[in-house]
Amino acid sequence: MKNLKDLQDIPHRRYNPLTGQWVLVSPHRAKRPWQGQTEDLPPDTRPAFDPTCYLCPGNARADGGKNPAYTGTYAFTNDFSALLPEVPEISVNEGGLLQARSEPGICRVLCFSPRHDLTLPGMTVAEVGQVVEMWCREYRELGARPEINSVLIFENKGQMMGCSNPHPHGQIWAQGTLPSDVQREHDLQGAFFAAHGRTLLADYLSLEESRRERLVCRNEHFVALVPFWAVWPFETMLVSRRPRRSLLDMDNEERLALADLLRQLTGIYDRLFGVSFPYSAGMHQAPTDGGDHPHWHWHMHFYPPLLRSATVKKFMVGYELLGEPQRDITPEWSAARLRELL
Repeated sequence: MKNLKDLQDIPHRRYNPLTGQWVLVSPHRAKRPWQGQTEDLPPDTRPAFDPTCYLCPGNARADGGKNPAYTGTYAFTNDFSALLPEVPEISVNEGGLLQARSEPGICRVLCFSPRHDLTLPGMTVAEVGQVVEMWCREYRELGARPEINSVLIFENKGQMMGCSNPHPHGQIWAQGTLPSDVQREHDLQGAFFAAHGRTLLADYLSLEESRRERLVCRNEHFVALVPFWAVWPFETMLVSRRPRRSLLDMDNEERLALADLLRQLTGIYDRLFGVSFPYSAGMHQAPTDGGDHPHWHWHMHFYPPLLRSATVKKFMVGYELLGEPQRDITPEWSAARLRELL
């Protein structure tokens, strides 16, 4: 079989060129996928300001400090950071089998808005643009520190994703070592660029735009699509049309276009099952080690767990934990379902 359409009804594996990993797709198990449903969930009655919230303006934080009366975006160092800037330098290696080393770093929290009840799709493009500008500032300032080589910007949205506070916010973890997933993308993008003289995602995006079957939404500078190798039911990836190593390579027009597409995509998610859609999302961009890294192409992953409704979640169990990821509905079907909600 040479045509991808020949695979729509039989089990097959798809390759992820960014990570070198495979996903098993079993479309025959869902030939007539349930279109999903909205459910009578309790309404979101969060107030615009919560006096008990440690992220709202003017409130006390967990470390005893106090938030300023901020009116836009606001970033601060996490009171319970997973990484600490001052740790003793320790390295352990026993026969290559027991290896460990200390890892210093900095963890930051970024409140998107002073409003406790406002998520990205409910904000204006200009307000989301302020978030993008703060991401740029944090990436620039943290990445300029000599001990920092990786700045990972991400958001966990919703209690289902382990978010400990409903006030809309994201996180930024900066460290000296590239995290494992980033390192894999770094190596494979580098190998592709060395072989072809173009970024891997530039070629991939060109292919996706020619086929159109996995596109979700787009504008002049960015495209949101369901990757050919998607693992999560409604996983998407946001890719810059022009190869940009990081947010810092983008001009003001591109950053505002990024804000626009972020608002569009998260709004589509909210409309899918009529609920504030949970996800983990984060952007992958060039290391901040001072290298040129022409092979890096900025992109942002969205990993939402919901499968068929506001409460039915996909779990990674059994074969997926012990073998490799697996999905039933195809990325093409997921993309079509999301496009309907534009």
